[in-house]
Amino acid sequence: MNKSSMDQDSGQGVRFIPTYEALAHDIKDLGVDAVFGLMSDDTAMFAVEIDTIGIQFYGARHENHAIAMAEGYAATTGRLGIAIIGRGPAAANGLHAAVSASRTGSKVLIIFGEAPVGGGAPNGIGPDYKAFNSRAVMAGAGLQGFFPTSPQAARTALADAVAVAMRGTVATLHLPTDVQLADIQVREDDQPIALPVPRPGAAARPQGIETALGVLAKSQRPVIIAGMGAHRAQAGPALEALADKLGALLITTARGKDMFRGNPNNLDIIGSFSHSMARRYVAQADCVLAFGAALNFLTMSFGTSLPPVPLIQVDMVRNNIGRYCDADVGLVGDAKAVAEQLLAAVPARTEAEKPFHAAAVRQDIADFDIGTDFQAAHTARTVDPRSLALELGKLLPEDRNVVYDAGNFLGVVPYIPTPGPGHFKMTNEFASIGLGFGTAMGVAKARPENTTVLIMGDGGFVMTLSELDTVAREDLPMVVIIMNDCAYGAELHLLRAHQRPVAKSLFPDVDFAPIAQAFGFEVATIRSMDDLAVAAPLLRDPQGLVFLDCKINADIAAPFMGELAAFEQRDQ
Repeated sequence: MNKSSMDQDSGQGVRFIPTYEALAHDIKDLGVDAVFGLMSDDTAMFAVEIDTIGIQFYGARHENHAIAMAEGYAATTGRLGIAIIGRGPAAANGLHAAVSASRTGSKVLIIFGEAPVGGGAPNGIGPDYKAFNSRAVMAGAGLQGFFPTSPQAARTALADAVAVAMRGTVATLHLPTDVQLADIQVREDDQPIALPVPRPGAAARPQGIETALGVLAKSQRPVIIAGMGAHRAQAGPALEALADKLGALLITTARGKDMFRGNPNNLDIIGSFSHSMARRYVAQADCVLAFGAALNFLTMSFGTSLPPVPLIQVDMVRNNIGRYCDADVGLVGDAKAVAEQLLAAVPARTEAEKPFHAAAVRQDIADFDIGTDFQAAHTARTVDPRSLALELGKLLPEDRNVVYDAGNFLGVVPYIPTPGPGHFKMTNEFASIGLGFGTAMGVAKARPENTTVLIMGDGGFVMTLSELDTVAREDLPMVVIIMNDCAYGAELHLLRAHQRPVAKSLFPDVDFAPIAQAFGFEVATIRSMDDLAVAAPLLRDPQGLVFLDCKINADIAAPFMGELAAFEQRDQ
């Protein structure tokens, strides 16, 4: 029962309220206006209080998608994304998304319900069917957890967990039900949780800059690679200026896609998502500078995307430098700060010393048409996914957000442009399928003024189609595009590469459009480019929820599938 009193010593107002209510107000004081989750009996009171005090609670149909929504929201806004789910089976259900979120660098806090800590009679009514050591499981998965055992500790743990999450490290807060329900004393002059003050980007050591300048002095055809770290550091303009001064060409990792869109030196994406023109010029490079880029196997095309030339790698985290491939010069620092250091220090060059900026090269880049990189392979009842993606890129609103689930269909990534990395998101951090749906819903909440486009395969969609209800119920503006090859596409091509039977990777040709229509989506089934032309009005200016079931040619493998097969052959 709530009580009120007056502190006789200080005269300050004091109230006694349930701890879950105090925590909800602590969250509101952070400026949080949206929380995602799936309520359970052990979090229902907390979730309802959150919604009651004016923080909108977006309820998913599965715990994985509740957490993915929080991560998508955090990644898009740069703010704290909070998910509230239950204990036991709920925590187990959400483990997939929790691990994936922990690898994104997004600011995510996951709040779990937990069993009471107060204990009970030795001969209780038991058993506890929800018993689950979530603390140990989350710790084993590499997440940092907080487990308060008293009301006051709960408020302190919330503040500590928020501080961790705001550093881009997923934090978990485990709240026992008896702690949530217990009364706690709150005062009118209680200080709200203070968010960490962002620190300015750290510069690299002068000695490292001098070493990098020595390498660059011998280079006339440098290439600059920018990754997600460069985007988060807002390093784009500094890198473009550095490219102008050095005579460098610009290229991004997949996650940095479209950072340099419109720049005359832009080669688009490096590695497994690269096109022929980019590969041709990167092969001519005599030095490579990588800013905030992990240089993983997709960026490196399984070790083949870069020529054997000096590599200068810039990253905020020392352990990331040389993690996946050897770096000749490592500069520890913020991508923007280091780019500005190099820009100030590198000597000016004449046009003759910048062959990559010659008129013929600029014209080659300007004239390149990615549609010439392949010959369309439509069938009587399916479309080539590359041709489909190119046309979708023309039809969808320009100011779109594009979120990809994982699978073989990721081969279409180069063909659909976006306004920049902040409008583009991949969800393959855990090499899994199915998380794209929840992530896209979080992005749609974060940026409702833009059309959010979710692109996923039929395998991931069947795992997650219950979230069609969430999209409709929560009024999230989305276009859902299913790249439907009636298969687990990656496994299909893997089996083919090993000359093994593929039947178990194939599925019936189901028409998913009527299912989405039942949830209020405008729908179309696409089996030809003519079908897409008929559906074009749905895409140009979506006024509601749109769903396309696109039947694609399953014989077309993404380039990374061929690279994987070639890598396995080299490794034998």
